[in-house]
Amino acid sequence: MKTQLNIKNESPINLINYNENLDQLPSSGKHIVGYQSEENIIVYQAYKPSIAKYAVSNQEFGGNDFSYNRMSWIKPGFMWMMYRSGWGEKENQERILAISISKLFFKKILENAALSSFNPEFHRDEEEWKNSLSGNEVRLQWDPDHDPFGNKMERRAIQLGLKGKILHEFGKEQINYIEDITDFVKSLKSKVDNKLINDLMVPQESVFQIENEVLNHKIGLK
Repeated sequence: MKTQLNIKNESPINLINYNENLDQLPSSGKHIVGYQSEENIIVYQAYKPSIAKYAVSNQEFGGNDFSYNRMSWIKPGFMWMMYRSGWGEKENQERILAISISKLFFKKILENAALSSFNPEFHRDEEEWKNSLSGNEVRLQWDPDHDPFGNKMERRAIQLGLKGKILHEFGKEQINYIEDITDFVKSLKSKVDNKLINDLMVPQESVFQIENEVLNHKIGLK
């Protein structure tokens, strides 16, 4: 059974049985879950073919169909990306990209994030929340994670919307590599369709730890 996903000119992504990885992760609560090495973390995006082709060919985002004037969402959770893109079958999300960035830059993204909805646990009042939205270039959402069949889980998954200068920094300066993993995704979707969940080998994910309690509070963690 395949245990690695080869990345052109990069170290391969280690794969693990989905159920085995599931047992290693928290079953509930808010957690940043993703594939990570000592220094880097992978985030995922789904695009139409023209945007994906430019990104892979140039190892940055641009071209006629990509706009730096719109918010662009990244997701570190593989299954969360599969659910949101319909396993690459939704319109304009047909190509799935794995994008490696440094943990330092990922932390910078989190530091520039504002929660997408008002929560009295983390905001004094709605005015403070609205000010955080207008004053930050990253929007952060916590949503129910999903299993391979699209069922909601108790654990929450994170997605981050980037705009302005930090989106430009992400798209043009901070990417280690961009890999189109659509064929890999389709091979997994075939197993899901045939209910071969025990054969599902996915990127090995773990919890991204944040030591800064102030940052934890800012992004909606206790």
